[in-house]
Amino acid sequence: MPTSVSPEGSPQVLRRKGALLAAVVLIPLATATQAGAAAPAPHADAKAPVPAATACAYTKAVPADNYKGIPDFDPVRAARPFSATLRTSQGAITVKALTDKAPCTTNSFRFLAEKRYFNGSHCHRLTTARLYVLQCGDPTGTGSGGPGYSFPDENLTGATYPAGTVAMANAGPNTNGSQFFFVWKDTKLSPAYTPFGRVTSGLDVLKKIAAGGEDDQNGPGDGYPTLPVNINRVQIKKG
Repeated sequence: MPTSVSPEGSPQVLRRKGALLAAVVLIPLATATQAGAAAPAPHADAKAPVPAATACAYTKAVPADNYKGIPDFDPVRAARPFSATLRTSQGAITVKALTDKAPCTTNSFRFLAEKRYFNGSHCHRLTTARLYVLQCGDPTGTGSGGPGYSFPDENLTGATYPAGTVAMANAGPNTNGSQFFFVWKDTKLSPAYTPFGRVTSGLDVLKKIAAGGEDDQNGPGDGYPTLPVNINRVQIKKG
């Protein structure tokens, strides 16, 4: 699902160990089409979000890994504030959901968390050069997995990605699924990745993971985190 972006903001489909890596960011790497042939990536123009009541629609999509169904969207319920605590093998990370700015996205995240979709998965990508993110949310651990549905972008107008931002990875406009990323250090990205949360505690955990480094599988500063980041469970708290 998610893609990566070059420093200029062009999305790319990356590869790791022969599997498509739906990346979120980064340094210039060879791009590839889904058929495997090298090709330049198209530009992903950020689009102004439409009001959530009309824009939020979850559409069937492939792949459907660890399929849990497709969420309903009730604007009243989706607007209710909540926080999510990810209990990982490296420590707890708590995120305040931006339900007022990205209700479709936060509703999906809460749906998957409550269905235990993320439990037992691991964060499959860490970047430590020029762009600084930890990417998670793929139950296959390959970067190519998804929940069986996609949904539109939100909250893109003027979007920035300072440390503590939680945003959706994607494969182009309006292709959000289950993969998301934590920004562990201020990062410049084109406003094409829906910000849907803020880390309220656990930024030290993210920095510890980053300090542990990665395996450079996708190029210098871009690979699998050396410190394994397993998501044991995600706890949702109202308010």
